[in-house]
Amino acid sequence: MGQKTNPTGFRLAVNKDWRSKWYASKADFSALLAEDYKIRDLLRRKLESASVPKIVIERATNRCRITIHTARPGVVIGRKGSEIDRIKEELSQMTGKEVYVDILEIKSPESDPQLVAENVCVQLERRVAFRRAMKKAVQTAMGINGVQGIRIRCAGRLGGSELSRVEQYLEGSVPLHTLRADVQYGFAEAKTLYGLLGVKCWICKEAPVPSKDRSPVATTIIN
Repeated sequence: MGQKTNPTGFRLAVNKDWRSKWYASKADFSALLAEDYKIRDLLRRKLESASVPKIVIERATNRCRITIHTARPGVVIGRKGSEIDRIKEELSQMTGKEVYVDILEIKSPESDPQLVAENVCVQLERRVAFRRAMKKAVQTAMGINGVQGIRIRCAGRLGGSELSRVEQYLEGSVPLHTLRADVQYGFAEAKTLYGLLGVKCWICKEAPVPSKDRSPVATTIIN
């Protein structure tokens, strides 16, 4: 059996950050974790058409700050801010805490693996040929500046076949076991008439150049 690990969790201590930023005692941890799940579930249902790949939750005593990363901020805000006010009110009632909501726009959604996977799922639900949808996603992502490689993988009863199978496309460089590589991961499920199809996407982006402000190490030469 293959030993699988989540690509984001695999790099948490290296170049990825947590999506829930808070500390709690052992007694309160499970309740707050379940609350995080409910918050994300509510926001994903409410903002299904807003292309939201990531939701970051920060807590401090009786306050909660939620940062929504979205490719369509106008849909999240609504007309004159009506939608965002409604979301704040619902979250406050659900959690019983003071809730602040920030919105961060994603400049290039074609290079975000979660949005790429969700886009392929939408096409599969509309009965677009899976090879065509995958190839188009790969070509679009590789045209974005800063993307070094993309791997996309679909599994399930592809094309309505009797037996499930796996198809994948890879272009460029995606070193999954190189921790310092900036590999981002996304997963989505397409609900079709013949069952669920799983879509996984890995995108490798150019790693930031390390700063050169370190002082040189003094060396002593002994004759």
